Amino acid sequence: MGQNQNDSIKEAAQMYGDAYPLGPETDLWRLFAKNLPTRTYEKDQMIYWQEEQADCFYCIKKGRVKVFLSSENGMEKTITIVEQGILGEAAFFDHMPRVSSAKALVKTELIAINRNGLIKSFSQDPDLAVHLLELMAHRVRLLSEQVDNMTFLQADQRVAQALLRHAVPGEDGILQVNLTHEEIANLAGTTRVTVSKLLTRFAKNGWIGTRYRAVVIKNPAALRSFSKE
Repeated sequence: MGQNQNDSIKEAAQMYGDAYPLGPETDLWRLFAKNLPTRTYEKDQMIYWQEEQADCFYCIKKGRVKVFLSSENGMEKTITIVEQGILGEAAFFDHMPRVSSAKALVKTELIAINRNGLIKSFSQDPDLAVHLLELMAHRVRLLSEQVDNMTFLQADQRVAQALLRHAVPGEDGILQVNLTHEEIANLAGTTRVTVSKLLTRFAKNGWIGTRYRAVVIKNPAALRSFSKE
């Protein structure tokens, strides 16, 4: 990875703070893998369903998961798309039914963490408990930020923030967003047509580029500045 690519990743991390998906959360699965087996889910396979009781939560080892809400008439609303870290933890800890569903978008490997496995992991690594609390507090803060964004930001700013939030280094180290236009639209609370138009505009500004099934982040500083105007 070249120095310019390293600088780009560091810049995005500094601008977006701990909302940028780099750091300890990336390898969190390794701590749980010591005691718990890996489960494999094929593309489009459901991981859990809204309203079911939770006997475990999950840590992503590899893959991509969509977390979404379903209405009584069958409509879906994407809450987030997760590529690392944990999911399904809220219902596990508060003993209430799950408020969302989760589905694998690609072939995905997860570690299912039940109560006995969690206690064993804590006994071997007490700092893990503190780290999990920090992650959950971070999730609450992100949810609050998303509500503010939907309320006060324009569609183009919401799309810019969605790109920043879901940017990850590609195999060549360049920041990219591995989402379809429809997935970005769901995350930003707008339409696929609007997202396509905005991405074209962002590309003309030199902020992003495109590659196969991905949006390349060329100028994260400009995107960040625009999203906060």
